[in-house]
Amino acid sequence: MLKEWVRPERPDDDIIAERLEKARGELVKKQMEIKEKKLPVLVVLDGWGAAGKGSALGKMIRNMDPRFYKCETLKMPTADEQREPFLYRYFVRIPAAGQFSFFDGGWMGEVTSRYLMGEIGEREYKKYLTSIKRFERQLNDNGYLVVKFFFHISEKTQRKRIKALEDDKVTAWRVSDTDRWQNKYYDKCLDVYDEYIEATNQFVAPWYFIDSTNRKWAELQMTEILLSAIDTALKNAENRQSPLLQNTFALRPIPALSEISLDKTVTEEEYRTELDRLQKRLSELHNEIYLKKIPVIIAYEGWDAAGKGGNIKRVASALDPRGCEVHPIASPEPAEKARHYLWRFWKRLPKDGHIAIFDRTWYGRVMVERIEGFCSENDWQRAYNEINEFEKELADWNAVVIKFWVHIDKDTQLARFTDRQNTPEKQWKITDEDWRNREKWDQYETAVDEMLQKTNTDFAPWHVLESNDKRYARLKALRIIIKAIEKKLG
Repeated sequence: MLKEWVRPERPDDDIIAERLEKARGELVKKQMEIKEKKLPVLVVLDGWGAAGKGSALGKMIRNMDPRFYKCETLKMPTADEQREPFLYRYFVRIPAAGQFSFFDGGWMGEVTSRYLMGEIGEREYKKYLTSIKRFERQLNDNGYLVVKFFFHISEKTQRKRIKALEDDKVTAWRVSDTDRWQNKYYDKCLDVYDEYIEATNQFVAPWYFIDSTNRKWAELQMTEILLSAIDTALKNAENRQSPLLQNTFALRPIPALSEISLDKTVTEEEYRTELDRLQKRLSELHNEIYLKKIPVIIAYEGWDAAGKGGNIKRVASALDPRGCEVHPIASPEPAEKARHYLWRFWKRLPKDGHIAIFDRTWYGRVMVERIEGFCSENDWQRAYNEINEFEKELADWNAVVIKFWVHIDKDTQLARFTDRQNTPEKQWKITDEDWRNREKWDQYETAVDEMLQKTNTDFAPWHVLESNDKRYARLKALRIIIKAIEKKLG
């Protein structure tokens, strides 16, 4: 695509100036309309070093209200960011509804640079391309406008600009070793950029080429293209419905909840002996995963009063608190509601070598949000595949992903609810919402069965913990966690 691109004819300077003044004014108006309509806009600027991305961006936004946009300069990941999944630093920076985020540099620069420098091979490079396409598609499907610009200049123009920057003491710092390397191997870079753009040019997030030979002309192109994209997105926002994609991941069979026997028990003596042994082993493994920088993510879902909290307590107490964090997930806060529903979970992922335990998870999308009508049917139907993609990112990061459904029967839940209500020190555990949810048991069971069936993958399988006997469920959880970590350690 890039190699065949034909530069648009540049208008006369006076026409550029006239159109630019008009476009800048229109962008200010559109910013307020975007705020009102709650459209999140992500603009990514990539291209050749010294092509003028920063200059064009600075001039384009200078009249916009700075309260409702953020500019991020994204070069290669920092040491801390390298301890997170590939998409982490991009996902946590996505804009809230009604706001802009401008990325000066992005995932294209990171991935193509690593590929060109030989840090990653063909197989890993293609895996990254798949991740990028999923990321951009997910943003679009969840109501984001994603606009990607590639600032293009010739090898000769780039060389002249690099020299001009280097010759001035004030601007010499702006030229990086990467810029010099890029110019030296311009044709090699051009080949990779062309292939990358071809692979990631999706209808939901197309590429736009900017002729950067003239700075005002570059700004005009970018601004007018952005305005056109915003107009289209605003027109389609109210009636948009994203397609439901077919699941592409292998799924394991799993029984329905009604088919699972809940008569599993252990004696008090067996529980005490095994609990001590298993916790000691898990503590040892925590040291090993830290040394080998393996992240572990443990997700708990289950019925109210099923014993999630007690189960989590027995797991967490075996771990070094400096390398483990438990995340109790409640209803989303306003900043979380204003973004992609997975954003708040991306923000809570552990560093490599650390453990994150989630008490409630991203599966709320296909349970409580589905049943209570907090999202559309299209949203929760689409979420099965989106969640599988999210968990695949974690697995490709080399994380151990363990998912528990803590299971009890309806009579056991009633007995525990009644006990909580009648015991003063336990009353904080029971709410009116718990009783309302109980009335919808059958609806929740249907939703859980579908959730288990559609997200029980090889890389992130579900484990049902029979928790009528809480002690049995705690031991089973510890055994499953230990086995999964030992398997990863080899």
